[in-house]
Amino acid sequence: MLTYNMDVTPESVWKRTTPSEAELAQPYYCTEAGVFYAQQHFSTARTDKESYILFYTLRGAGLIEQGESHVVLSTGQALLLNCRTPQSYCTAPGQSCWHHYWVHLDGAGVAAMEPLLLPGKKLTPVQLTGVKMQEYFEMLLGQMEHSTVDSMVTTGLALHEMLALCARSILAQAEATSARQVILQAAETLSKNYQKELYLADLLAEAHMSKSYFLRLFRRYMGTTPYNYLVNFRITQAKELLVLTDHSVSEIAQEVGFGDASNFSTRFAKATGQSPLQYRKRALKPQEGTR
Repeated sequence: MLTYNMDVTPESVWKRTTPSEAELAQPYYCTEAGVFYAQQHFSTARTDKESYILFYTLRGAGLIEQGESHVVLSTGQALLLNCRTPQSYCTAPGQSCWHHYWVHLDGAGVAAMEPLLLPGKKLTPVQLTGVKMQEYFEMLLGQMEHSTVDSMVTTGLALHEMLALCARSILAQAEATSARQVILQAAETLSKNYQKELYLADLLAEAHMSKSYFLRLFRRYMGTTPYNYLVNFRITQAKELLVLTDHSVSEIAQEVGFGDASNFSTRFAKATGQSPLQYRKRALKPQEGTR
């Protein structure tokens, strides 16, 4: 069952086609596609349809709901949805429009991509850059006016590339997330073991990365090198000890992992602009007007 409110502007496009037996045997084929310049009250609700639908937002945003999952599809985002279970989509609340491309597609190739594009069957928006997706949709709409073997092949390739764009973006994001977690773990190792003598080789072995790649990622996510991160963390701990204890500079140097008081004082002065004793004196000095 399908219900909808077609609040779209006249330049919107909705094309339909009936796939041939040859097309139905392809890994990717489509039955409908269009570009909707949807306005504020656009909405669609469907109980089921034997296909998938791929959206791509050009402007504004759409709200897409299926089961307990609901997402806002913003400008530049694409999303694959399996229409075999109830779903609804509309212009997102607070938005004046949702200009978007869409295509109903199916085939063994689409089904094979579903676990990646719908992980855990959860609606997953994909942020895309550039104009490739728009170009593929325009190619697709143009091919739907023909019924030739050439158009069948071109359509299948376009659908494949559209899904591949989404898949590559998801994989890149997953890789970036994984790499970030590795670096955060390395930073945590430095923080927890700052009192010990630490070696870059140990971090590399734990991260299973080359030295150059690890250092590049560490700077990207932490804003500095592992060595400077460790030094800054040790200095932060030293500041607390200088203020909260009466330990000597030599004792504090040992406690925070510098070992050598001279090295500690040099590093501390470089980072703070004052010696450890000057820092202690100024931190403990009563503020003017206080008693």
